[in-house]
Amino acid sequence: MGTEVAWQPEWAVAPGDVLLEAIEERAMTQVELARRIDRPLKTVNEIIKGKAAITPDTAIQLERALGIRASVWNGLETNYREFLARERDMQELEREAAWIDRFPIKELVRRGLIHTGRTNAETLAALLSFFKVSSPNAWRRHWLEQPTASFRASPAFAANPEAVAAWLRWGEIEAGNIETGTFDSERFRDVLVEIRSLTTKEPFVMVIDRMRRLCAGAGVAVVLTPEFQGTHLSGATRWISPDKALLQLSLRHQSDDHFWFSFYHEAGHILQPGRKQNVVDSSSDMAPGETGDPSEDAADAFARESLIPENMYESFLAGGDFGTNAVQRFAKEVGIAAGIVVGRLQRDGHISQAHLNSLKKRLRWNG
Repeated sequence: MGTEVAWQPEWAVAPGDVLLEAIEERAMTQVELARRIDRPLKTVNEIIKGKAAITPDTAIQLERALGIRASVWNGLETNYREFLARERDMQELEREAAWIDRFPIKELVRRGLIHTGRTNAETLAALLSFFKVSSPNAWRRHWLEQPTASFRASPAFAANPEAVAAWLRWGEIEAGNIETGTFDSERFRDVLVEIRSLTTKEPFVMVIDRMRRLCAGAGVAVVLTPEFQGTHLSGATRWISPDKALLQLSLRHQSDDHFWFSFYHEAGHILQPGRKQNVVDSSSDMAPGETGDPSEDAADAFARESLIPENMYESFLAGGDFGTNAVQRFAKEVGIAAGIVVGRLQRDGHISQAHLNSLKKRLRWNG
């Protein structure tokens, strides 16, 4: 899964050295070579000293004068100039190497997302390749300044933008490996109804596989990636293209009520009308309607209604019985996992956070 970069040699043959060796083997002086290729002596001398490059035209002239193919000269020149450019680039990265301390490097390495280099500059180069940007400044322009990066409004992103960006990039990579159909909002709504019944099924790994396949058919790539330490992420939605949405979940609380609420919350963001936005959601203990963000409140309302229709929920509340048996009967009637009902009752303050937790399912990462 890690970012692969082809091996680069630590040295390169200077074309001027090869040229000097070639004319010496032929007992030829620089003056004679200049005459044979109809170029100024100064040009020949600067090529030998590495001050001037061998152009494609000069390579053809050298081929005729020395019998060494132009492709050899062109290859030597290209490799040498790339080598020099990489040396300059590595020197620049060395000056900015401390920037990597902002990122969860150890976790990225442990997850196989990047490799560490022999120096901090090499590790920085690997980090930049992971993000598919050329420099720290390019990273800032892409992740912090682009006008479409609406996820920057998230409290989680504001608190730790580098770690959150790494988590989001991980999601992008995973989503790139998922083939999806063209996004279809009506089909996605139908899929969400079908997925709702999966909340009662086990094992979790098979449930997730089915959920992913259903969503992919509607143009939504569902990705599960553990949060990085200190980010407090629950989920995110992004648009990989106009026809492909990414729904990314962290499984932060490892319980079925949190997981399914987060899933339907993020699905609600995808289905919201208007401009397609990128959203990152952090874990919150705020009650519904208290976020101060209409988009978040709408996504909360969508999740609540999708999981437990309001009219059925109100009827259950009116009964006043929130015991184990009553909750299990209601969950069966509604057709969802009992843990989801418990989570709703706890969130709405009808029972304490410590009550009925035995009805919740603990979810585990596969492997």
